[in-house]
Amino acid sequence: MTPERLKGFRTQRGVSLFGMLFWAVVVGFVALLGMRVLPTVNEFFTIKKAVNKAAIEGGNTVAGIRTVFERQKEIEYSIQSITSKDLDITKENDRVVVRFAYDKEIEIMSPVFLLIKYEGRSP
Repeated sequence: MTPERLKGFRTQRGVSLFGMLFWAVVVGFVALLGMRVLPTVNEFFTIKKAVNKAAIEGGNTVAGIRTVFERQKEIEYSIQSITSKDLDITKENDRVVVRFAYDKEIEIMSPVFLLIKYEGRSP
């Protein structure tokens, strides 16, 4: 082969069919993970907002904080992972602090699950 012909081979660029299939699988898997995980992240932020509101509006009693949280849970339909009984209510420096923690299992494919541990607290 002549050097001019070999030079033509070196300058060709592009994506092969297998390369496109590989990236399609990677992008599809990331999209699947996103569709499965984003609702749980949304639920976490909704729970955090409800806990903050309960800590502020619930007063200094445990029953008051639990009642406000349950009311928020009825309003926010996306909260299903915890109840008011799962809240850990303590007092630090004359301030009420509400903590919560829960695990969320997400089925990726039939035998494969993703476990996410969420935890948070009121400011």
